[in-house]
Amino acid sequence: MLFTGLIRAGIADAPGTALEVSLITYGPGETYWERFGHDAIELRDRMSGEAVNFNYGVFDFDESGFLLNFARGRMTYRMDAVPSDEDIAYYRDEGRSVLRQRLALDAAQAAGLRDFLLWNLRPENARYAYDYFTDNCTTRVRDALDRALGGALHRALAARPGGPTYRQQTDRLMRAQPALMLLLDLGLGPYADRPLDAWQASFLPQVLAEQLRAIALPGPSGAPMALVRAETSLAAGRIAAADEPPDLRPPLALAGLALAALLLLARRRWPTGFAVLATLYLLAAGIVGVLLLALWTLTAHRAAWANANILLFSPLALALLATPWRVRRGLAPTGLAQTALTLQLVAALIAVLLHLLPGPGQQNQPWLLFALPCWLALAWLTRRPAAVAAGGIGE
Repeated sequence: MLFTGLIRAGIADAPGTALEVSLITYGPGETYWERFGHDAIELRDRMSGEAVNFNYGVFDFDESGFLLNFARGRMTYRMDAVPSDEDIAYYRDEGRSVLRQRLALDAAQAAGLRDFLLWNLRPENARYAYDYFTDNCTTRVRDALDRALGGALHRALAARPGGPTYRQQTDRLMRAQPALMLLLDLGLGPYADRPLDAWQASFLPQVLAEQLRAIALPGPSGAPMALVRAETSLAAGRIAAADEPPDLRPPLALAGLALAALLLLARRRWPTGFAVLATLYLLAAGIVGVLLLALWTLTAHRAAWANANILLFSPLALALLATPWRVRRGLAPTGLAQTALTLQLVAALIAVLLHLLPGPGQQNQPWLLFALPCWLALAWLTRRPAAVAAGGIGE
């Protein structure tokens, strides 16, 4: 960590006319928390040659209570500053792309930005409450630049459409890690599907860099002047992010149909296998339901609140765990199980109706396509166990 006192007089005392401001954008990395990329503000004193990168992406796994706070959505990140050459060399050695965009800030704006960053770097000011989408290492960089520009950046970006949603960007960037991508998609609620303007969409480093390219602000003469004066690729990087999010509907629909068909086949051919498979599905659905409910009611993960997937994978499934084994023995489900299954089917129907309502809503069609065949198969196979068993092959 580079404390304020270690910054040489070049940056701290240089006049605004000597300060050069750049946005440094780092591409995605191999580790899951690096998939979204990273960025920093570089301040360079043209007279002394000193260059320092200010970034807002520092966290500590060993911090007391970090994992508990992470689960609760109450993460604390902090700001840091390191010599620019060291910072860039680290990311280049990690195989990540590095892009420098020199920005057209005038002397007063550059000096104001420098003063704010040095103030923000003080230990009493450096920490902040992290949010994945609205308050992260990139939005802090964006906000610092906007502050220096007198709000001009926000005015320009808020007037433009932002393109992909939080969910689509998350799926796109996590595409290389399918299991984690599916878990994140399952856990995101309707907040992740709301339309974004370009200001909100700039929560990602690459998007912010792209948006800055298109911005022109009034220059000294009043004529529009490009915000990005020059752009230099400092490292190509070996890790590329996908251009588009995957369409999860076909694979999850096929997986749901395959599981439903397997349940039907196993009930007739291998009743014990049916009971095991159905129990595993019900256990997984119940655990997912409990976790989704906890994310909504017990955490600060705003993007997980009011998740309609809880209608498809609910704690009600846990009340059905004994049912496949009763059916295996030719017994009817208990009254409690029948009630739980009826409520689950009604909940799934409500999830379908919510999806069909006009407006953006929650884009959980892939999970609807997965869950519905499974619940319909289970409802059919547990409704009339004696009739099914009569036509089946015993063990």
